[in-house]
Amino acid sequence: MLIRYKKTFEKIAMGLMSFMPNEKDLKKLQQTMKEYETEENRQLFLWKEDDIIGLLGVLFHRESNSLEIQHISVNPSHRSQGVGKRMVKALKDMYPDKEIIANNDTAPFVEKCDIC
Repeated sequence: MLIRYKKTFEKIAMGLMSFMPNEKDLKKLQQTMKEYETEENRQLFLWKEDDIIGLLGVLFHRESNSLEIQHISVNPSHRSQGVGKRMVKALKDMYPDKEIIANNDTAPFVEKCDIC
């Protein structure tokens, strides 16, 4: 289930975000988390099954009515089980009127989802 990020989930969200290649540096990671917490056009979602095992960060583009997936990460012990695809599908179901797009970092994965 896709749930909205709350500050109480900060440590687990930072852990999942740190799996993204561009978020290895702690200062960069902290800056990215702050952007999701403070910028109105950014939203962070967490994927919860029994535990929180995935993260999806999006940027809302109001002018083009689209959502850009900026970050997508799954706990390594849950990879290759379709979790990432389920997260993207849940996002599409949550925002059926929006086009889902990817950035350079997330495009290789999102293109495999066959949803966008």
